[in-house]
Parts: sequence; C-alpha cells; structure tokens
Amino acid sequence: MEQQELEQKRFHEICQQVIHDKITREGIGTLGEKTLHAVLKKYFEPMEEYHEIKVGRYVADILHGADIIEVQTKQFNKLRSKLKAFLPQYDVTVVHPILVRKWIYWIEPETGEISGGRRSPRKRSKYDIFVELYKIKEALSDPNFHLCLVLLEAEEYRMLNGWSKDKKKGSVCSDRLPKELIDLIYVNDREDYQQFLPQGLEVGYSSKEFAKAAGISVSLAQVTLNVLYELKVVKRIGKKGNAFLYESAMTR
Repeated sequence: MEQQELEQKRFHEICQQVIHDKITREGIGTLGEKTLHAVLKKYFEPMEEYHEIKVGRYVADILHGADIIEVQTKQFNKLRSKLKAFLPQYDVTVVHPILVRKWIYWIEPETGEISGGRRSPRKRSKYDIFVELYKIKEALSDPNFHLCLVLLEAEEYRMLNGWSKDKKKGSVCSDRLPKELIDLIYVNDREDYQQFLPQGLEVGYSSKEFAKAAGISVSLAQVTLNVLYELKVVKRIGKKGNAFLYESAMTR
C-alpha cells in the first residue's frame, strides 16, 4: 500500500474514533465545532500527553520536544501573539484544514432532527489559505514558521436558526465532521510558496490573469499576490492602468 493510502487509512480510523467518542458523550448539535480540531490534533500527534501544553503565557495545541503544532481552523489574527512568543524558541507548524468537498446537514434546534445532506456548491482550494495568511504576514518569513494545509471532505452540521425565511442564511455552524483526507500540502520555506504559482502564466501577468489560471476569484488572486509579493516570491514589474503586473522573483 502506498504511503498516501496508508495516511488516508490512518486518518479515517482517527476520524471514526474521535467522532464516535464525542457523539457518544455529547451528541451532534452540542459539539461546539470542536470535532475537526480534535481529529487533527490526534492525527498529527497521537500521544495525548503532548497535547495542550503550557508554554509561557500560552497553551500550545501540541508540544513535542522543540516542535509546536497549532491547529487553526480560522481567524489567524488570533495567532499573532502566540507566534510572536513561540517562534524565537520553537519550530512552529500551523495546521489549517480546507474543506474542498463539503456536505451540509441541518439541525432543527427544538427537536434535534437532522435533515439535508446536500453537497455545497461552493468551491474551495488551497488558495483560500491566503485570506488567513494575510493576517500574519509578519511571521511568514521567519525560518521557524511552517504551514500544513489539510485538504478534506467533511460533513458540516448547521442549526436552522438563521434570519432568512428558510432559517438557513445567517445560520450557526454546530460542528464539522471530517470524513476523508484528500491531500496534505506542506510549506516549510519561501521556496515552497512557488507551488501556488499556476503554470502557463506569461511574464507581466495581472491579478485577473492569475485568477483565471488558478481557477479562483480576482479578489482572492489579489490577496494571494499581495502575500507572495511580501514574501518576495513574485515581483512587480509595472502597471497596466491601475493593475500591478507580476513575474516570478525566484527560479523554479
């Protein structure tokens, strides 16, 4: 069996164990969106004695030797103070899940009845990470900073408590249950960011052309290029109207 298949099998087993334990104790609808976080901690460090370790004023999700792993599902701005404290002394890997395939279920708050099971039409990709990376740009060039993107298929359970007529818009996410590991993407240094440069771009491309090549929105391409520019992965070589023009600043 290939390594990727072994990792997928191990991930699936951890999902089943964590989800079974949490649902047995708490039930769907009361999990507080913690299941995905718990699965990823167990996957990256099976030994629980290394979980939730106090480091100075903060608590690291995982501390093993001189390595810290922080599982961050959103709101990277909350990582700023932790990274400032951790990076001078530790190698820090930020693990971030991206749900590239998602099935949505709905929970009736009063009865707990679950319905739905529709696949979300929203397409997510590895580029979504740049919205979060923008919030911690100052840490990205630190040699002790590392990143791992976990591309997943998952089920998302939402409460039918939104403001729209069908109670879906503005609804609260109750929990996300990972089902399948699709891929792992590691970024350990500046050179690794080159994997986010789409193939086939000609020198002097705009954010619009980058967006088309990457299959993402123009706004997301602009954020991506902003971060890559700060990291000196791309450079600006001029403007066309109000749009910057880019080329790679590194040899691939």
